[in-house]
Amino acid sequence: MNLKIALLQLLPEDTLDKQLEKGKKACVKAKNMGADIALFPEMWSDGYKLPQDSSELAALSIDSQSDFVREFGKLAGELNMAIGITFLERNEPKPLNSIILFDRFGKERLHYSKVHTCAFDLEKVLAGGDDFYVTELDIGRDIIKVGSMICFDREFPESARILMLKGAEVILAPNACPMEINRLSALRTRAYENMLTVATCNYPKGQPDCNGHSTVFDGVAWLNNEPGVRDMCILEAPEEEGIYLAEIDIDMLRDYRDREVMGNKYRHPNKYKTLATDIE
Repeated sequence: MNLKIALLQLLPEDTLDKQLEKGKKACVKAKNMGADIALFPEMWSDGYKLPQDSSELAALSIDSQSDFVREFGKLAGELNMAIGITFLERNEPKPLNSIILFDRFGKERLHYSKVHTCAFDLEKVLAGGDDFYVTELDIGRDIIKVGSMICFDREFPESARILMLKGAEVILAPNACPMEINRLSALRTRAYENMLTVATCNYPKGQPDCNGHSTVFDGVAWLNNEPGVRDMCILEAPEEEGIYLAEIDIDMLRDYRDREVMGNKYRHPNKYKTLATDIE
């Protein structure tokens, strides 16, 4: 069984209404391409604008029950396709950097807020999420276990590890930064060490501090019937704006997870106590 994920590597518009219109059109195109899931880049609602003035920031933030977010839920049901919509979420005392995943019936299946905010930079005006979550996503042909991490979350092995331990087979990773060899290597490593797929959607060239190169690493490093290793990168988009479709062989991934040694197979959690301790 194959899972098709459309990465909506789009340039943002300058108003919420235009973001909604462009985003909906992109989802329709993704469906026409055969996608099971359409994923937006990080904080699509405002094109990753983060004013440092609290009143300006509040004006850009939107509620999770807002018409903008719920329109994508309605569209998911109409298209019979899951949609991962990202937005600057209204929250007190500080907004959140969030994704909501609607299933093909238009039902909210996952609501995640970025845990590892870039508090050293513009994201110091945001609050961080509290946990990582996994949901069962009905794509019609099968049930896929899906979680999410957002941009800087990828730099912390714990993010993907927790999602793997909670059963994730696929991680949806909205992004807004330059994708270069080191960041791409981190994504590859998260997929490799946890034997899962990591699908990352970035903004294209033309968006400040972004350069496209959305990717999908499918998590399968080698096959029994093939010599040597295989490249887990099944998609790397160019810099340009576009909708890029990756097809993941879920049966192959599940077989690999059953027989190979990474993930949870040979961990020693009783020896990792330091990981749960704050060290100054």
